[in-house]
Amino acid sequence: MSLTKSSMFIGIMSGTSADGIDIAIVRIGDVPDGPVELIQFSEYPMPKELREPILKLAASDTDSADAIDTMGKLDRALGHAYANTVLAAMHGVGLKETDIAAIGCHGQTIRHRPKAEQPFTVQIGCASTVAEHTGITTVSDFRSRDIAAGGEGAPLVPFSHRRLFAHECKNIAVVNIGGIANVTWLGIDGSTIGFDTGPGNMIMDGLMLAFSDGRSAFDTNGELAASGVVNHALLGKLMQHPFLQRKPPKSTGREEFGGEMVQLILGWPDISDADRMATACQYTADSIGNSSGFMPNEPAKWLICGGGTRNRHLMQLLTNQLAPATVKTTEAVDVPPQAVEAVCFALLAKQTLTGQVNTISEVTGARHNVCGGQITPGNNWSELLKNIPAWTR
Repeated sequence: MSLTKSSMFIGIMSGTSADGIDIAIVRIGDVPDGPVELIQFSEYPMPKELREPILKLAASDTDSADAIDTMGKLDRALGHAYANTVLAAMHGVGLKETDIAAIGCHGQTIRHRPKAEQPFTVQIGCASTVAEHTGITTVSDFRSRDIAAGGEGAPLVPFSHRRLFAHECKNIAVVNIGGIANVTWLGIDGSTIGFDTGPGNMIMDGLMLAFSDGRSAFDTNGELAASGVVNHALLGKLMQHPFLQRKPPKSTGREEFGGEMVQLILGWPDISDADRMATACQYTADSIGNSSGFMPNEPAKWLICGGGTRNRHLMQLLTNQLAPATVKTTEAVDVPPQAVEAVCFALLAKQTLTGQVNTISEVTGARHNVCGGQITPGNNWSELLKNIPAWTR
């Protein structure tokens, strides 16, 4: 394996909606802070037989006696799905297993309890299965070490956001809108702040599933939201959620912005489905906009990534709400909005392999920065060990 080949990494990401698997093939410079080049980004649908059981397992009220068996089966099945998508993405651009140094696999979050008496986080998607079927060393479980150090284990992407998007002359905010939305502040002074802002697509997707009896998983282009009128009484109720007022560091998930919130909106009397969706969309926009109150000062530019960028109505709300700051997707800096998280986990995986920190304690609330991630050696492990020293010179 040459040094040029050893700098090729793959990032795998599947978000809280469990609707797809994102694969980013990334070339990372062999020297610290070397250039990052996206070679290929691919999106694959989550296998239909996995999505519903994953969402059911992730529901906060799932504590049935067979939950452990279900989790074990899904862990392996999702590992197979990850491996298959990795191989498809590589072969699609003419790459072989021996061309890739390592895979960074976030996994599918089914529990995230950073505030429990014994804090923990659980992501499934068996890394051993990925390594076995691809032959490639796989890094997984990025969050647990931070939680062990007293942090929330989230958000993790601000570390990579600084590498990808920091500007020496402008304060930048990077917002990822997945099921949950998170923001990263990148100060020109080198400071980094990051936290979950609240709901992203999760509530809107839940509403759409209810409106369509399961036929539609999301509001295409935000068209239903755009046709409705915001119900300000309902919006006011939603904005009272205590998470929105909590100071960072903070992270959240389905347990706070999942089914109960969807049911609250569905049960609100005397409004149309379009108005419910318009209100939920405004809720996401307002919670993102309110995040600026936790920043040192207003950013000059907002870069938006994640699935929420496909919601044209949401993007228009953000453009209006965040003015006079510039609002663009990360496409403006040559990173496709859907690829950002997968690229981030490729970067985090390289940090793990070199034993260098890949979390920011100021973001997660940990006692100190840590190097998170568990390494599952692949067929290339012994050769990879020879090359790693060159990455830290």
